[in-house]
Amino acid sequence: MNDNQQKKFLIIHKHKNGVRRITLNCPERHNAFDDLMIDQLISAISQADKDSSVRIIVLDAAGKSFSAGADLNWMKRMSNYSWEENYQDSLKLAGLMQTLYQCNKTTIAIVQGAAYGGGVGLIACCDLVLASSDAVFCLSEVKLGLIPSVISPYLVKAIGERNCKRFFLTAEKFNAKEAQNIHLVHKIIDDQELSNESQDYINRVLANGPTAMLQAKRLINYVSERALGEEMVLETARRIADIRSTSEGKEGVAAFLEKRPANWNSKTKTEL
Repeated sequence: MNDNQQKKFLIIHKHKNGVRRITLNCPERHNAFDDLMIDQLISAISQADKDSSVRIIVLDAAGKSFSAGADLNWMKRMSNYSWEENYQDSLKLAGLMQTLYQCNKTTIAIVQGAAYGGGVGLIACCDLVLASSDAVFCLSEVKLGLIPSVISPYLVKAIGERNCKRFFLTAEKFNAKEAQNIHLVHKIIDDQELSNESQDYINRVLANGPTAMLQAKRLINYVSERALGEEMVLETARRIADIRSTSEGKEGVAAFLEKRPANWNSKTKTEL
């Protein structure tokens, strides 16, 4: 095994209150990823998703950039691949996006600097996106004669068909304000305040019922994939009845009526 294969591209912090922080840690190459980083990301996200003590997964990056997309050396290797090798390689990246998008935990991306190509794909797969005011985004694949294929399902969901046509076809750079306008980014934070304000935002999410957040994600997926009709009316009524009957639902309502914190809301603050 060579040095590159031994390298850990991620820093993983396990906070006691249920926050799992996964940090892309290859700042010297602007956190551009290759097949090894993809494998490590899939493993880290999957492990966090299976861990019952984890409530939130925070995805961020060390250095000046969030992610420059594909690593140049990886691209050089791919240029000599056969069709089958290219296909198998692409399935890995597709698997990463699917793993992140379908994660049961609440996922939060904290973005600074450049986010290109697959880096934008990671952002689109997260539930909440906080970006520094200096963040810059680009879907530059067509400049290289390529297409943003495996990230496209998540970008179409996040920013819509019309915006995808613009940014896929022009490969233009766009800033955090434009990213917010097209719903790729939820909140813009001044670069100097990114750490503190992100922490406050995470603490607010931690104040919510863990099961309720999971079921809210599942509800969104269900509703977004079906037409409005009697089936949806009945199913959504069933889901609220189900969660009202849980111990968490009963505790949450009781805490609200009694004007006290819910039992899951003690010791929720974290330091990122």
